[in-house]
Amino acid sequence: MKIISIKENSDFKRLYYRGKSVVKKRIVLYYRKNRFNYNRLGITVSSKVGNAVVRNRIRRLIRENYRLFELNQGYDIVIVARTAAAFSNFSEIGLDLKKALMETEIKKDEKCFNKDYNAL
Repeated sequence: MKIISIKENSDFKRLYYRGKSVVKKRIVLYYRKNRFNYNRLGITVSSKVGNAVVRNRIRRLIRENYRLFELNQGYDIVIVARTAAAFSNFSEIGLDLKKALMETEIKKDEKCFNKDYNAL
């Protein structure tokens, strides 16, 4: 499944101000219903988190973790990496993302997570 990205600054700002949020140790998840029948994902990593190599690694880890989840369609989602994400591995970021999604209406049900994540 192809991940459709949020690229416009106005879309990011709309989510920050009008969307709901869930805060975890490594990430902050903002979400809001959109008018499409598919999800759009935006990932932001501040330059305070690390150099370009570290920031791109965090983006890849978040994108791959997101890809493994089966979610309800029709949401804009922005994931903001916190500084603790710079020192985290794939499963730690995945666990935070799973916990954040469990608090939202985006997840389909308890079985929406890949079997690998049910062990976490």
